[in-house]
Amino acid sequence: MNNNTQGEDHQPKKESLDSRFNQTLRNVQGLLKGRSIPGKVLLTRRLELFDNSGIQHQSPSYQRSYSQNDAARSNDRDKCMEGGVRNTNNSDSNATVNKLRSSASNIETSAREVKSVMGARSTDSARVLKFTKELSGQMIVVERLRELAWSGVPTYMRPDVWRLLLGYAPPNSDRREGVLRRKRLEYLDCVAQFYDIPDTERSDDEINMLRQIAVDCPRTVPDVAFFQQAQVQKSLERILYTWAIRHPASGYVQGINDLVTPFLVVFLSEYLDGSIDSWSISELSSANISNIEADCYWCLSQLLDGMQDHYTFAQPGIQRLVFKLKELVRRIDEPVSRHVEDQGLEFLQFAFRWFNCLLIREIPFHLVTRLWDTYLAEGDALPDFLVYIFASFLLTWSETLQKLDFQELVMFLQHLPTHNWTYQELEMVLSRAYMWHSMFNNSPSHLAS
Repeated sequence: MNNNTQGEDHQPKKESLDSRFNQTLRNVQGLLKGRSIPGKVLLTRRLELFDNSGIQHQSPSYQRSYSQNDAARSNDRDKCMEGGVRNTNNSDSNATVNKLRSSASNIETSAREVKSVMGARSTDSARVLKFTKELSGQMIVVERLRELAWSGVPTYMRPDVWRLLLGYAPPNSDRREGVLRRKRLEYLDCVAQFYDIPDTERSDDEINMLRQIAVDCPRTVPDVAFFQQAQVQKSLERILYTWAIRHPASGYVQGINDLVTPFLVVFLSEYLDGSIDSWSISELSSANISNIEADCYWCLSQLLDGMQDHYTFAQPGIQRLVFKLKELVRRIDEPVSRHVEDQGLEFLQFAFRWFNCLLIREIPFHLVTRLWDTYLAEGDALPDFLVYIFASFLLTWSETLQKLDFQELVMFLQHLPTHNWTYQELEMVLSRAYMWHSMFNNSPSHLAS
């Protein structure tokens, strides 16, 4: 009798969990088809004209926001899901995760049906209007700008938007020009003080660091000819050395050279037209080059201030995130996790570079600035969200990975087949990352062993 009762109690719980999972899946698929659901504006969300009356004032600490109409429903859903997880046994949890894995193909199918990819969305007239409205105000609400930027920034607006998202440019338009002028002069003073000096005035450690930077600069984005120009490499060298001297806790770490490149391309785009393949930095005046370098320096500083322990001794921040990535992959796609472990491959062997260089070496360079729109929109939450992006990136090849032995896994993960990727593949990675973040991040017990 007791066994029957327990079985009857167990069945509603299981059905409730299934229905919650199915609802979550329908929400994500609906989002990819252009309908809005609670949560961040994603890549294919239907465009509507900006309505100031519907804006929510948000707290200074950045979190994903949602509309007022959806607030109560979202809260109820979160409470229901968290309660369900606590009251569900391991078999139910495993069933849910299996469904999560099997749903990936359904979501990808829905994504392929979307006609406008991210590149088109970033220049959509309605989105441009929203950006224009936000940027034209005397006092910019940075949190609203984050919501817009997450789904991509129009190319010609990207320099201004990135400066604001990183806190380099102040939101008050009356102060902006003066602050930028002062910061650019401060950078020039630093270059004169630390870089433009003879080696006799440097310590042995500083000389060795400058030599390492000089070796790494020609290796930076080697498949893009623009970065092989001598003047470009000299600019990179000045930025990196000045940054390293000003940040002695970490100094220069290989990989930071890659992180300068998106900033350099974006801020150069204010002065150079056309494709990066046709750019020549020699066309610019020394004053313009100095301004570009200064913007790169300060934006790099702002970015790395939020992940300082990624580049200090032993890089503990990266090691911590790699461990989180391993746990997340185990929870989402247990067969891949088990196969990688059975083959003796450690996540640190391939994912360390991903976190160190933020995927710049893994995807075509023309997609990097779009990916960084989302990075910078995340603000202080970026390190944790990287785990979900990289899990989504890895599991793009879930079936392939399970067929490879150790040596093949190493070679495959070092040379991922992304050279033909377009914005649509990147959109799929970000969409899955957002879905998994919504499901797992606020319920850490999901990731418990």
